[in-house]
Amino acid sequence: QVQLVESGGGLVQAGGSLRLSCAASGSIASIYTMGWYRQDPGKQPELVAYVSTGGVATYAESAKGRFTISRDNAKNTCSLQMNSLKPEDTAVYVCNADVIPTGSTLYRGFWGQGTQVTVAS
Repeated sequence: QVQLVESGGGLVQAGGSLRLSCAASGSIASIYTMGWYRQDPGKQPELVAYVSTGGVATYAESAKGRFTISRDNAKNTCSLQMNSLKPEDTAVYVCNADVIPTGSTLYRGFWGQGTQVTVAS
């Protein structure tokens, strides 16, 4: 079993900052990409950013210049620093990781439960 646990969401005023963290644990042989999606009720999940094992980051246009994703491969953690937050950033943010579970040779996608981010205007 592989678990992803997010933390760091909350309520912030527009222009403020939040830092989200995701910790992967369980039967993990290796992790390829780790990233963040966000989802509004009734809508499809939207990619925010992801980072490869080598630290190469990819951002959605809405996140460029404001958000920074990072990871610690030794600790199997991933963080998303969000600055200059806007009301339209309000959503549930969900951590995703492509993991090779112990005993397997194939990557599988795993998801956390999500953490609510609310940006007040």
